[in-house]
Amino acid sequence: MANTSEVSSVSDELTVQQEEAVQEQESTMQEREDVQQEKAVQEQENAGQGHEAGQQEPEEQAANMSILAHLTELRRRILYSLLGVAMGSAIAYGFLDRIMAWLVEPAGKLYYMQPAEAFFVYIKVTMFSGFIISLPIIFYQAWAFLLPALTMRERLMMSILVPVSVVLFAAGMLFSFKLVLPVAMSFFLGMGNTDFQPFLSAGSYFDFILTFVLPFGMLFEMPLVMLVLAWMGIVTSDMLAAKFRVVIVVCFVIGALFTPPDVISQSMMAIPMILLYGVGYLAVKYILHK
Repeated sequence: MANTSEVSSVSDELTVQQEEAVQEQESTMQEREDVQQEKAVQEQENAGQGHEAGQQEPEEQAANMSILAHLTELRRRILYSLLGVAMGSAIAYGFLDRIMAWLVEPAGKLYYMQPAEAFFVYIKVTMFSGFIISLPIIFYQAWAFLLPALTMRERLMMSILVPVSVVLFAAGMLFSFKLVLPVAMSFFLGMGNTDFQPFLSAGSYFDFILTFVLPFGMLFEMPLVMLVLAWMGIVTSDMLAAKFRVVIVVCFVIGALFTPPDVISQSMMAIPMILLYGVGYLAVKYILHK
């Protein structure tokens, strides 16, 4: 009986040990599985981060390439514009004598005070004439640069605005030179007397012409500026009509600032400005219907 009890106790101990060994094995296997799962999760996270980084890099590269492409295109358009000015200057040089005679007509006889003054005047007149001749090319290059970013409706509007802007700019300078400049020159030269005679330098005279006619060229762009502002939704025809009286006063003030102090000269600048404002108002109301 004692042997039997010892055998049963030994078997019980063996059973307990086996159960403990099985539990240890199960816990070890569970730990290994947990470690493997953690590693798999980390690998997936690293792979996802690498994929996102791989996606971000091409996007950044594409953005950089887009900026570089735009800068390259801008440089090309500027070079074409400068080439157009050079070609226009070459054409103007062939008619330089006629251009000089036409420009000198309002002043009469001119003089040059420095040895190189006449040379630089010829260069300046040639380049400015080339700029005027190449205006269609310059405006086209600006339009072509903006064209890819425009919708079909915007392209249609730009195809109308570009040639009209060239015509208005040239018309403004021609109006200034043929109508306003002679009156201004007559007024300024009439300020002299027997002791104070005009002695016009060629360089100063042509600088005066440039500063006198260019503002008129930009001034004649007023209807187009009003159209663009209305198209962008900044102004409406009602707003323009409400400010008409203020515009009349402002136009005469500008005429007083940039013309000789007489009513005729002021009116020759103020009245075209008022008429251009009216044209812009009608265009905004009946063309854009705003």
